Amino acid sequence: MHPLFGHRVRLALYVLFWLLAGLPLALVVRALVPQSPSQAHAFAVPLSLVYGFVVMSAWWVCRANPITGGRPLGSAVMTQLGAAVQSSGVWTAIGVVWAVVLARLGGHEVDRAGVFTEALLLFAAGVPLYLLSAVVHYLFLAFEASHAAERRVLETEVSAREAELRALRAQLNPHFLFNSLNSISALVGSDPEGARRMCERLGDFLRRTLALGARDAVTLGEELELVDRYLAIEQVRFGTRLGFERRIAPGAEACVVPPLLLQPLVENAVKHGVADRVDGGTIIVDAKREAGLLRIVVENPLDEEAPSRRGSGLGLANVRRRLDVYGAREARLDAVRDGETFRVTLTMPALEAGDREGRHG
Repeated sequence: MHPLFGHRVRLALYVLFWLLAGLPLALVVRALVPQSPSQAHAFAVPLSLVYGFVVMSAWWVCRANPITGGRPLGSAVMTQLGAAVQSSGVWTAIGVVWAVVLARLGGHEVDRAGVFTEALLLFAAGVPLYLLSAVVHYLFLAFEASHAAERRVLETEVSAREAELRALRAQLNPHFLFNSLNSISALVGSDPEGARRMCERLGDFLRRTLALGARDAVTLGEELELVDRYLAIEQVRFGTRLGFERRIAPGAEACVVPPLLLQPLVENAVKHGVADRVDGGTIIVDAKREAGLLRIVVENPLDEEAPSRRGSGLGLANVRRRLDVYGAREARLDAVRDGETFRVTLTMPALEAGDREGRHG
């Protein structure tokens, strides 16, 4: 089906265009064949509308004979010329019949010379009008192909981002899982009840991780709940050596963030900060909204004498990629070491669930 038939407004404008195009055609007819204005308009205007529908056939001819993709241009040109001659011939035949009908309806004798002149006029005008229609249809097809290519590129980018996001969501640090299982194994003999509690906490944490990881965005409050579950497991290992302090300003918990964003940072703080200190330490999470941005700071103590470990940047790199996939230009991660303190600062737009849906809608 021709694309115009799918849009009523466009079709109405198209019909109006061809009706108006019949007015100059009527002037030419009057200049060549003596007749009244009403007779000229009765002949030219309906025929102009009819030809408007005839030249729609160029849509299928253009689709069947594209001028791109390395195909010979001459073949397409010759095909269009043949179609123009045929369409113009059909229009001319309809015009001759219409001229005879109008003469009979008006009670006049058929002016054969006048009908012949009108037939020549219709044929002469029909060929370039069809070719003009073909050019317009080729331009439309090129425009449509360009939009289709843009859509494919966007779909590819979205698919790539979704694939990367799925891969990032699946990256649960095995170090944490191995340590948890080792702790459970050690507790089985000395503290069976503690081992049971840790199994329950680990299962609860993994279920919550899967639930949040399946979503595009979560609230900061939900992320903090996941961090609480993670630290509840780690505190079985570290006991009072591991402390946790929240400093969440009002309104910050309602902001949306990428899922599983904070847990890798807190895990990094435990693994490379608290675990290296004999006395342990306190991990601080500070979050506040300011100037339309959400700033989250994760801070942990360091042991300056502890040897550096390989792979300490994996968690930070993971979070940086999550922010990239999240798609916010203002989102960034800054990590600094200040004496015996390591501080990670996350900055992103302070959006709530409704705001983000509006931005991406």
